[in-house]
Amino acid sequence: MDDLAGTQAPGCRLTNPVESVAELERVLPGLVAHRLPTPASVDWPRLESVLGTALPADYKLLCELYPAFELSDFMLVGGPAAGAEVAWAEDTEDLEIVAEWCEDANLAVPMHPYPAPGGLLPWSTSNQGDYFLWTTSPAGPEEWTVTVASRNGAWWHYTGGAVQFLADLVGGVLELWGLPTVRPEITWVHHQPAGGSR
Repeated sequence: MDDLAGTQAPGCRLTNPVESVAELERVLPGLVAHRLPTPASVDWPRLESVLGTALPADYKLLCELYPAFELSDFMLVGGPAAGAEVAWAEDTEDLEIVAEWCEDANLAVPMHPYPAPGGLLPWSTSNQGDYFLWTTSPAGPEEWTVTVASRNGAWWHYTGGAVQFLADLVGGVLELWGLPTVRPEITWVHHQPAGGSR
């Protein structure tokens, strides 16, 4: 049996990071109130050097504009804290879990964790143990898509970026394969410099 539920695509893939964040702000109206007074000064070049790859611009912009937050008492959205970039990049715990899940999954096309070519790189988790991953691509981070690895064993793909995925998730656009309903509400905000999940 194939554990891959399928692939969902955005109506139109947003390639401009500012447009992606604006769409998330539109469907998650409480978000704007938490925008940082000045953008977080994350040392992306240092982080990306340690990690071995650049990261998508939409994710980086979201991390600069907002502290870590939780959606609908379910999903943690956040990134590296300024000053903790190396620790964030070197934390392999989530990658090790993803590697185990990839081995256990019964997928027609096997998946592997980053740094394998096209490997999966975690960018968010849920409090129920679900993983939200980038499917990396040699074409560069702006071409990366999202893979959802649900705790209940369902895997599926979304052919847009991470921030647009969040917007479509809370906006009710996506079919919730293996996930609970994610309401457009913020249930927790990290009010100090964000050090969220990857």
